[in-house]
Amino acid sequence: MVPRNLTHVSEFLLLGFSEEPELQPLIFGPFFSMYLVTVLGNLLIILAVSSDSHLHTPMYFFLSNLSFVDICITSIIIPKMLWNIQTQSQVISHEGCMIQMYFFMLFAGLDDFLLTVMAYDRFVAICHPLHYTVIMNPHRCGILVLVSWIISVLHSLLETLMVLTLSFCREVKIPHYFCELKQLIQLACSCNFLNELVMNFGAGILGGVPLAGILYTYCKIASSICRISSAQGKCKAFSTCASHLSVVSLFYCTCLGVYLSSAAPHSSHSSATASVMYTVVTPMLNPFIYSLRNKDIKRALRAFILNLESG
Repeated sequence: MVPRNLTHVSEFLLLGFSEEPELQPLIFGPFFSMYLVTVLGNLLIILAVSSDSHLHTPMYFFLSNLSFVDICITSIIIPKMLWNIQTQSQVISHEGCMIQMYFFMLFAGLDDFLLTVMAYDRFVAICHPLHYTVIMNPHRCGILVLVSWIISVLHSLLETLMVLTLSFCREVKIPHYFCELKQLIQLACSCNFLNELVMNFGAGILGGVPLAGILYTYCKIASSICRISSAQGKCKAFSTCASHLSVVSLFYCTCLGVYLSSAAPHSSHSSATASVMYTVVTPMLNPFIYSLRNKDIKRALRAFILNLESG
């Protein structure tokens, strides 16, 4: 593509879900409500796990980390979108856009890795129950989370630095409600072949490898459950990973929906609409999925709320 009117862009325009300004205020209420529910629900999970010593186990350690990531991933996107709607502005600064894109990729990657680590935890608990406490010791749990952070930080840093090398034409309009990597690469006026290559390679590796690991662990889990003789034992074993399986299915199905919508022609805002599922809806539903069928979480939440009332 031949560069035209190339300049240092100081700001971008986030078009959101529609270029019609009269539709923007209608979006404010639902998204503000979903954001509050997301933050409150995930915060309650973190507080319940930290306040109940019975929940100081690997499974709930990873769950509290997932809840923290879910709060972060919505907090770097939704407040800015709500502010733009309230002020009737679509502007985001160049620095703000890069920061938002960096942290979104960081926490999205962490979400993916934590779900994989949680699948491994369930695999060890069901397939190797006698060695569970030895294998999933606090040191190893900490290492798994630390490695997830390191990989996510390095990947998001690489992608952001590569975007900083791109040149943009004047008045860059992003048909999205946040600074999304693919949109920025496509809007560049300079050569973006290397960026496309790195983006697709990173998505394939960081998305495909964790998914393959999750599928492998659940194949092993299903095989172990089938070998259990009693029906009660099978139900108990399956119930320990049902919540995680629901969250994994929701996460990957919504990611697939975003990929398919972004690949569809003549639908600039369809990707933004589909992205709502994994940037807002999934983090909002996760606390409900993990608490509604989990007696330990319910007990810890009741105890925490009673302590607050008595205090």
